[in-house]
Amino acid sequence: MQLLTYNLNGIRSALQKGLAEWLATQQFDVLCFQEVKATHDVVDLAPLEALGYRYHWHAAEKKGYSGVATFSKIAPDNVVQGCGLAVYDCEGRILRTDFGDITVLNCYFPSGTTGDLRQSVKMAFLADFYDYVQTLRQTRPNLIVVGDYNIAHTERDIHDPVRNKNSTGFLPEERAWMDQWFATGFTDAFRHVHPDKTEYSWWSYRAGARANNKGWRIDYISVADELQPRIESAGHFPDVIHSDHGGVFLLLSDLVNE
Repeated sequence: MQLLTYNLNGIRSALQKGLAEWLATQQFDVLCFQEVKATHDVVDLAPLEALGYRYHWHAAEKKGYSGVATFSKIAPDNVVQGCGLAVYDCEGRILRTDFGDITVLNCYFPSGTTGDLRQSVKMAFLADFYDYVQTLRQTRPNLIVVGDYNIAHTERDIHDPVRNKNSTGFLPEERAWMDQWFATGFTDAFRHVHPDKTEYSWWSYRAGARANNKGWRIDYISVADELQPRIESAGHFPDVIHSDHGGVFLLLSDLVNE
């Protein structure tokens, strides 16, 4: 399975910037998009369908906001919109697709950048999401949890950890949640393959941040430890630009690598 997760910051904008043309040069089986900012009926999806992808969508109730969509060349056996908690499901943040014994969760975690209220929502989401996943894994242990987590985990995952030590997305309590997450059954696919490499997945539009590679790694592919031996490669596409984020990829082998 070749998987791409990509916060598009608007799927219509990304398509206008050549997203479909770039995907035509790749071999992804599953595409997980976040922040699509649209319902499927207002987007011309013919270019993606022409590449063999079929889609499932979980839009936010608020127009032009949030939303996730999963496209795949493999037909999923089961699709579930949301996590069963209306406070998050109304914002279109979680989309589950099952492919055989593998479950992919396409997720867009809340951001706390607009103030204390949304930061409190973010922290509540982290606690509730953790519990939701721990319950889900009892019946679906082969989990892959992808998307925009809106957290840079370690100092290697942010260009200026000192100045950002009090910034949402790099707060101690957010990073502690990531510590717990990866200590209780999940592997950071990128760090598993590249333990010491510095790559980012998001750059501010301000002050030439992307040109100077002053970024944050806030988009992740978490692989259940049960699947860790099948991780063949993982990384980023920092130079493929359809959004303020970059795509993150995973290649999962069919068999365990000996």
